[in-house]
Amino acid sequence: MSRPTLFVEVHILQSLPPSNVNRDDSGTPKQAVYGGARRARVSSQAWKRATRTEYAKQVPEADRATRTKRIAGLLAQRLARPAAEGGAGLETGPADKLAAALLEPLGITKSAKKDDQSAYLLFFGKKQLDDLVRLLDGRAAELAALPDDALKDEVKKLPVVQTLSTGHPAEVALFGRMVADLPALNVDASVQVAHALSTHAVRTEFDYYTAVDDENTDDHGAGMIGTVEFNSSTLYRYAVLGVHQLRDNLSDLDETRQAAVRFVDAFTRSMPTGHQNSFAHRTLPHLVLLTVRADQPVNLVSAYEEPVTGVTGLASESVVRLADELQAVGETWGDKPLRTLATYTAEGDKITEVFGSSLPFPALLDSVDALVGQWLADGEIAPAETTKAGAR
Repeated sequence: MSRPTLFVEVHILQSLPPSNVNRDDSGTPKQAVYGGARRARVSSQAWKRATRTEYAKQVPEADRATRTKRIAGLLAQRLARPAAEGGAGLETGPADKLAAALLEPLGITKSAKKDDQSAYLLFFGKKQLDDLVRLLDGRAAELAALPDDALKDEVKKLPVVQTLSTGHPAEVALFGRMVADLPALNVDASVQVAHALSTHAVRTEFDYYTAVDDENTDDHGAGMIGTVEFNSSTLYRYAVLGVHQLRDNLSDLDETRQAAVRFVDAFTRSMPTGHQNSFAHRTLPHLVLLTVRADQPVNLVSAYEEPVTGVTGLASESVVRLADELQAVGETWGDKPLRTLATYTAEGDKITEVFGSSLPFPALLDSVDALVGQWLADGEIAPAETTKAGAR
């Protein structure tokens, strides 16, 4: 018998002014051909990074995650802290030696090009480093003084891998971790993020700019000349959270509920920062649509396989297209969401019919909190008719 699943899908329509939020290796805004038309694209990696950064604003520093090659240095810093601050009080040399020995069983430093770095980026929680220090149980100085072979034997007795395989922060539980050399450290992501695509065709433009040398009074020409590429777009953004996987990764039900709500909030408010000082492109969405399903996720990007066109704006038509697609998928496949929640500014009977009444965004988050909490407690979502107005 398969285990119960719950998917919270986030569909967002958001317009960006002239901008270059995510560029390729030549500086051109990323693009993709979809439906035979060239679209603006923002990679899933760029928006996941932006979401993690936004999510971290809601979490105390000690509870955050970090992704770095410098795990050895961070661990050595903790070992060098005074015991009163949770460290081991070691000098720099012994701290570096002990940190390297503790990380050796992970195999992440064997092919590193630099002695103080791992071979690749490792995503982990800052608290997990503190857990490694606690593993030493006050023996840090004793262990650091051992010869290399004896230290290696002693470290083998410590559950180093298990310590980094448990107690994950929410960021790791959400976005997952893959360590090819040591599968025991892998964490299945509970979040999937699609590449954002414009709902319409785009054309890249060039901004020709100059800079003046303020101290040069003899030459009235430009101190420098350059160009930057940009486009503007109405983007369809999509992400799905598997609440069941998030629960498995975190174990704690209350933390799972909080992380689910914070993810929806962070993904909605996040924005990649490419060329942000040049374009000030940060906007808020026209539409945030949440669909809650128990069977499988459904990306609704097919609403825009035929590009949206128009001379009086693209956002309104994009919202209507999304409503049509959600309704068509439900009628064609019998695949209607358990719940539909939305925050939007568009008007129209069709939009209200399909999405339900628009909720203020804080109220939408409250509804997510209640629905996820109900599922975690009961293993199911009650019929839509029993919920309060606004939650279909």
